[in-house]
Amino acid sequence: MIKSMTGFGRGKYENEGREYVVEIKSVNHKYSDISIKLPRSISFLEEKVRKEVLSKISRGKIDVFVTMNDFSEKGKSIKINKDIAKIYIKQLKELAQETGIKDTIAVTEISKFPEVLNITNEENEDLYWEELSVALKESLDNFILMRESEGNKIKKDLIGRIESIKSKVSEVCEFSSGLVEEYVVKLEQRVKELMKTDVIDENRLAQEIVIFSDKSSIQEELTRLNSHISQFVGLIESGSSPIGKKCDFIIQEMNREVNTIGSKANSMDISKCVIELKTQIEDVREQIQNIE
Repeated sequence: MIKSMTGFGRGKYENEGREYVVEIKSVNHKYSDISIKLPRSISFLEEKVRKEVLSKISRGKIDVFVTMNDFSEKGKSIKINKDIAKIYIKQLKELAQETGIKDTIAVTEISKFPEVLNITNEENEDLYWEELSVALKESLDNFILMRESEGNKIKKDLIGRIESIKSKVSEVCEFSSGLVEEYVVKLEQRVKELMKTDVIDENRLAQEIVIFSDKSSIQEELTRLNSHISQFVGLIESGSSPIGKKCDFIIQEMNREVNTIGSKANSMDISKCVIELKTQIEDVREQIQNIE
């Protein structure tokens, strides 16, 4: 299924006083660019979150926001940084001696200093990841659902635009079929005017017609253009994903063939069709920048 690169998803999970909220949003991007913001207490889970998100999303600028409220005791451990505490004590004793202040250092006071006491959760990484995964999965499911919904709208729009392109290509085919015959009539009239005679060198005329036919023939370009159109339709109808980059390549090839047709076809009608085709192809190109 075609997926849009823009989307939003939210997931939430609560268990035994622990609450997790995960929000994911994305916008268009040529490659995969992911940014993850986690609370410091569970920052060690960042790589796991990244792998899980990238296993579901292949392209886009993705922002993942995780919030956590933990009011439980489970999973927490307190570590005392004794080295830091001893440095505080030593410096305070030296200060007391230098200033004559009474040396009354309490352990509880030392524990309040920065980096002496640290509450960590790493010993229960499995517990936190198991619970966070629930909220993350819900968020990803909602996110992908929105991407698919947007992608379905884009698919319908693309099919309509491609149908318009096919119709215009058919017009070019009709105009090109009578191009040589028109040239023959114009050439004969021009020769008669210049030579002031109704006698025409048929061999010379035939040579000129062959040269013109070779220079102005766009049959190969039309064949390739129709082939690219069929490939494009087949790709968006296939249900596979991601297809954005493949679609972009096919559109570039279609534009190349249309440019060649415009430079070769000696016809005002075809030139008008080429202008419309280039406009329609550019509209498709802009639209497929929105799909994964």
